[in-house]
Amino acid sequence: MEDILHFAQTTLGLLKDVLPIAGVLLGFQVLILKRKIHHPTRVFIGLIFVLFGLALFLEGLSLALFPLGRLMAEQLTLPAFIFGNDSGLVPAFHWADYMWVYIFAAAIGFATTVAEPALIAVAMKANQVSAGTVSTNGLRFAVALGVALGVAMGTFRIVTGTPLHWYMIAGYVIVVVQTVFAPRSIIPLAYDSGGVTTSTVTVPLVTALGLGLATTVPGRSALVDGFGLIALASLFPMITVMGYAQMSRWKAARAAQATTRSNHVPKEVE
Repeated sequence: MEDILHFAQTTLGLLKDVLPIAGVLLGFQVLILKRKIHHPTRVFIGLIFVLFGLALFLEGLSLALFPLGRLMAEQLTLPAFIFGNDSGLVPAFHWADYMWVYIFAAAIGFATTVAEPALIAVAMKANQVSAGTVSTNGLRFAVALGVALGVAMGTFRIVTGTPLHWYMIAGYVIVVVQTVFAPRSIIPLAYDSGGVTTSTVTVPLVTALGLGLATTVPGRSALVDGFGLIALASLFPMITVMGYAQMSRWKAARAAQATTRSNHVPKEVE
């Protein structure tokens, strides 16, 4: 009964958030554009689906994803798991002792990004606009690889306690340099790819992982060290997408050179 009441409260709260959006869209359609709303019944049913879908998603986050991410971080950082120590005493640790944490962070970053609805939508549109030049799966995997590297680097930062701005400054220096040499057509898409990763699936798990890790690693603060994973998860996809475009252009140039050389090779006289 308590869960049903909590779901009802979540739905009512979302109703307050969704109604202004619907009001803006419908208001511009009717009052500014002065056009009729085609298929109003379908639009109304769609809004209901959006409302209940968001409510169910938020309930799922609070009941499953947040606790799961926090639990995994706690279990992977237990002294009994890392050091094989059941006495409860925490020995001096080295950053290499948390190798499984980095592997799990990279894996969860990659998996959640591949399943990200916002990224799927952007990849499909990019494929359509580019007439197939930008591969849907290629873009998704390039962004997912960037998120995996970013989340793994973020967990390394939490374990070592190093300042976040060092990573951000170094990362954006790489982005600026890449922007000079990357194909112009991919630069806006690469910059947007960093934003679409911070969406409905990736953020809850990554945030729970960071908070759980900062809580369990000795000497770390959940407030100071627990956040910042999302910033790195948004930064590294820019690097990997532009790198993917640069590698694709380099391979295409190599193939064109090989074709040109083969065309200019004189045939043997029989």
